[in-house]
Amino acid sequence: MTEKDTYKTITKPSAEVLFKEKNSKFFGYVFPVKTEEDVKIHLENLKKQHHSARHWCYAYQLGILENQFQFRVNDDGEPNNSAGMPIYGQIQSFEVTNVLIVVVRYFGGVKLGVGGLITAYKTTAQMALEHSKIVTKTINQEIELKFEYKDMNKVMRVIKEKNLKIVRQILELTCTIIISVRLKNLNSVLEAFEPIFGVELKILND
Repeated sequence: MTEKDTYKTITKPSAEVLFKEKNSKFFGYVFPVKTEEDVKIHLENLKKQHHSARHWCYAYQLGILENQFQFRVNDDGEPNNSAGMPIYGQIQSFEVTNVLIVVVRYFGGVKLGVGGLITAYKTTAQMALEHSKIVTKTINQEIELKFEYKDMNKVMRVIKEKNLKIVRQILELTCTIIISVRLKNLNSVLEAFEPIFGVELKILND
């Protein structure tokens, strides 16, 4: 089975969306995030922007490989699993990652019940994602090549033939080139460099 080497995400925040139900207002937002610190910053900004709101419920997912996904949901005072999980369900439904969805609620005086809340949070999250530009990106692996300057032509020939992206390079008597390789092409690229005697290959971890 070939390992999946693409993922879906967003590159810029969504437009604000608004869902109304029985006088309650639900504002929805999607943000691109890569760390928990990113999440914290967006939440702090929204709490300042909507300082008189009652709830700031959210869900996020980080990571680009399925077996390394990290996610968190927060009901922020709403009944258990009535807000964070319905929001996270939309992240799963749209198959996006490295995203934070926040739904800000202004209570309108009429209780919606757990079923009503689930529908409201799910709908707002869905609307926010529908107003986001979702892009597909490839999962790439960086490889470090170390070799003597005399082998430069052989190394560059493989880079050109395989159409590889050079991330950075130090060209001296001993050269270092870091290339970015799409995950599914990793083995064939490693094999292409193997016949060049004296080239050291190292797979870099993030």
